[in-house]
Amino acid sequence: MDGNGDMAGYVALLRDRRVAAPFAASVVARLSIATIPLGLVLLVRDLRDAWGLAGLVTGAFAIGLALGTPFWGRGLDRHGQPRVLVPTASASAALLLVLTAATAVPAVPAAALVLLAFAVGLAFPPLSPAMRVTWRVVVTDERLRRRGYALDAVAVETIFVAGPLLLTLLLALGPAVVPLVATALLLAGGTLAYCRCEGARTAPPVPARGEVATGSGAGLGVLRSAGIPAMLAVMAAMSVGFGLLDVSMAGMAEERFGSADDLGVLFAAIAGGSAAGGLAYGSRSWRSSDRSRLVLTLTGFGVLLVGLSASAAGSVPLPLLLVALFVTGLFISPNLIAAQHLVDDLAPRHRLAEAQAWLSTAITAGAAIGNALAGAVLEHRTAQVSLAAAASTEGQRAPTTVTDDPDSACTRK
Repeated sequence: MDGNGDMAGYVALLRDRRVAAPFAASVVARLSIATIPLGLVLLVRDLRDAWGLAGLVTGAFAIGLALGTPFWGRGLDRHGQPRVLVPTASASAALLLVLTAATAVPAVPAAALVLLAFAVGLAFPPLSPAMRVTWRVVVTDERLRRRGYALDAVAVETIFVAGPLLLTLLLALGPAVVPLVATALLLAGGTLAYCRCEGARTAPPVPARGEVATGSGAGLGVLRSAGIPAMLAVMAAMSVGFGLLDVSMAGMAEERFGSADDLGVLFAAIAGGSAAGGLAYGSRSWRSSDRSRLVLTLTGFGVLLVGLSASAAGSVPLPLLLVALFVTGLFISPNLIAAQHLVDDLAPRHRLAEAQAWLSTAITAGAAIGNALAGAVLEHRTAQVSLAAAASTEGQRAPTTVTDDPDSACTRK
């Protein structure tokens, strides 16, 4: 690693309108990723007074999102971004408004709400994979592009902090339907603004004749590319740890404060660490490979989760716990950035958006599994036990699945 990396590269990126305009629009549109699930929970709880139904509705949205993202990601590669993003964002936003209105009508059966939520997720536009491709179009310098990827990863982390805060503000201004109506407008408006930007309008790369002839990515799509399934398995396992961590923090908040209402204090610490780690990681020019760095960051994340589990004990002072959360968070964004780079390296040039869409699905599915596992553990054990389970998930995957061996499954062929 050279020592001359600094934060000035981020400022230079954002001064370029070709970068700043699509990035800002995509952030606005992607706020909905954080506000829809929580907004649905609060809406159903408020209007139907049913926590169980709220969980089913939110779960249906997540399932639809996981199923639809790879399909729409492949469409980005084949048809270009506006032709996929405009109709999907419009459909998802419209369905969200229908779901919001239907929830307010007692005669609408619960099954209809679940189906509508599934449809909202299924139609949800693949915004993160699209922005990943746009970075490649508008930033030709590899070092600056790496900083762009880091900036994007940090933005996603910030979205999951700012989204709930925005939701809280909107709830203070009106009834439970207000956040989801605003979310639908942000999703549609942000996506339309993004699609007007130069990078989004640029045609996708045309596959080389040799790639088509050999059937690279045919049938199962990018999943047939060497190394991609292994990478997705690694990231799904990592995201199980993320999911365990998120719910474990709610358990920690309840154990320490008597309620999960103060979860924001703990979450801000780990999100702040993730943002700082991502910005520092992206500002450097690394001499080692993304693959070897991913092994180190995954291992470091697992080791720190062990320490965090010890810090979760009630006898540990809160300031020390917050420091432990911040340090653990330093490894989150670098994991995601390195994984995105590896997926780009492993995927055929004409399958980049589809590959990133599969990565999003692996992360979403893994986090959902982790949430469920943590909930089951916390029913009978403490947050320390749940965090220890998260640490074991990371530790088992990092060293064995991603290696620098040129004959490994993660070698591009």
